[in-house]
Amino acid sequence: MAYTLANLQDDIRSYTEVDDGVLTTGILNTIIKNSENKIYREADSDDNRFYATSNLAAGSRYVTIPSDLRFIRYVQLTDAAGDQTFLEKKDTSYMATFYDTPGTASGIPKYYANWDANYWVVAPTPNSTNLITLAYTKQPDSITASPGSTQGTYTSNKYQDLLLYACLVEAYGYLKGPVDMLQYYAQAYQKAMQSYAIEQQGRRRRDEYQDGVIRTPLKSPSP
Repeated sequence: MAYTLANLQDDIRSYTEVDDGVLTTGILNTIIKNSENKIYREADSDDNRFYATSNLAAGSRYVTIPSDLRFIRYVQLTDAAGDQTFLEKKDTSYMATFYDTPGTASGIPKYYANWDANYWVVAPTPNSTNLITLAYTKQPDSITASPGSTQGTYTSNKYQDLLLYACLVEAYGYLKGPVDMLQYYAQAYQKAMQSYAIEQQGRRRRDEYQDGVIRTPLKSPSP
């Protein structure tokens, strides 16, 4: 069954045997958001991969970071002739040195770097307008964002066990519940996370024609 916010809240209270007098809606929403963020930090999913296009203006080396960006995966540039290239990721120290080098000319950008919380930067400084495609992992939507919705989220619809176990770990920690129950759900979460990561970062990014079918090695019988 896919989780709605109400279903998930009910299950957390049922599993912990605590009513809404202790686990209020506000507390549960914080527990759920913390759990979602924990999942997203430990393994990215294809659902959170996003693409944005923009134009690099001549003479401007800084680009505004999308508000929902978690991290940049790659940057592709299309020049005036229509040729496409991938920019090379560099540290900010490299970029600062590049700009301070005497005689450094503007041109078609070759490098990019995270500059601060609001901007990323390219080098050389563009000498013309160029189209860029930013591939990044975005901040996923939280199931708590739409309390009355029955749609759920990618995680709540497809990986209910993972989300529930993550929430129960947070809930038992908040309640200072029995250590054995906390350990049990922490282990259940780790197993569910391992399966999730294998699927999201492994199987979903394979191609049977190019990579071959996944096979489990046969073990020789014991003598």
